Amino acid sequence: MSAPSLKKAEVGDKPTSFAYRLIRFGVWLFSPKWKLSGAENLPEGPCVIVGNHAQMYGPIAAELYTPGRHWVWCAGEMMHREDVAAYAYQDFWSGKPKAVRWFYKLLSHLIVPLSVCVFNNAHTVAVYHDARALATFRESAQKLRDGDRLVIFPECYDEHNNVVHAFQDRFADLGRMYHRQTGKALAFVPLYVAPALGTLYFGEPVRYDPANPPDAERARVSSALMDAVTAMAVALPEHTVVPYPNIPKGEYPKNIPLKVYSK
Repeated sequence: MSAPSLKKAEVGDKPTSFAYRLIRFGVWLFSPKWKLSGAENLPEGPCVIVGNHAQMYGPIAAELYTPGRHWVWCAGEMMHREDVAAYAYQDFWSGKPKAVRWFYKLLSHLIVPLSVCVFNNAHTVAVYHDARALATFRESAQKLRDGDRLVIFPECYDEHNNVVHAFQDRFADLGRMYHRQTGKALAFVPLYVAPALGTLYFGEPVRYDPANPPDAERARVSSALMDAVTAMAVALPEHTVVPYPNIPKGEYPKNIPLKVYSK
């Protein structure tokens, strides 16, 4: 990927600040450079790319390296000055050892201006889990109708196996909304983010089936994508998996042998 242009005044169809463009260039310059594998699995036109979060590796790599026009789902709280500190500490650092939590509480306040700048300027769609959730889906469906791609990292803290944590499955409702608006079956493309290998791996799409009941289709799509991400990971040479929770690096799992957690 070529270096991001500091002169480009827009990301997608919205204006961006010079501060953001400078930050984006710095991230591109100093962060690892990613390779793409399986990009031929991305269909022409709109699709939803669904992958493992790998902490901040997934969103950063998706922002910089996803082919074509794309938008990354992100926590809406990270866009609002009054919400950033509490959300960042709880979601990123609350599991840190007690002796150093004071530092991360301070850090969660220090990153507020940076977070507001980055997440309001990047290729993002704000995700909410309250009454504003409908706005998230409406904006996302509009992006898809415009022919763009969405990137979603739907892991939660519930354990699934040593490659992915369980996916929150409501994102699959985009398939029903998109079919209702266009009459087309939406493709969900599995993505395995492998920082240890410096590669984004794209798998074969899973098509939404509007003939199925919504609850059943959410479960089917989510399960199929978790299985596909896991299959891509375990087929690769042994490597360290960056898990969704921010745990000590010494506790990071390997991709093999596969361990499935009991519920």
